[in-house]
Amino acid sequence: MGANVMIEIVVGFLVMSGTVMSLFSSLGIIRLPDVYNRAHASTKSATLGILCILSGTFFYFFFTHGVSSIRLLLAIVFVFLTAPVAGHIIIRSAHRSKVPLADISVQDDLQDYLDSQESK
Repeated sequence: MGANVMIEIVVGFLVMSGTVMSLFSSLGIIRLPDVYNRAHASTKSATLGILCILSGTFFYFFFTHGVSSIRLLLAIVFVFLTAPVAGHIIIRSAHRSKVPLADISVQDDLQDYLDSQESK
């Protein structure tokens, strides 16, 4: 088994696992009951899926063509930093806007903190 075959197997695994994670994210956005769970699904699994796909692309070009793409590295860094922060801000603003939790939710840890901040 040559080095190129191993590289293609690793790249294929990264791209396919990223695709599956992105599929799970889209199913989570469709199936989950409220904005909090949907934002969680979209930020966690979609971010990991996109990072796997971009990493696979970077490894492919680096090992096959000898090209180190700064654009891909910057995309990986920016997605890794911005997507979870955006999800956190969306969830936080929904909670401050008093968007109700789903009926199956059993605990709201942020409510005590917000109540103590409003009373000050």
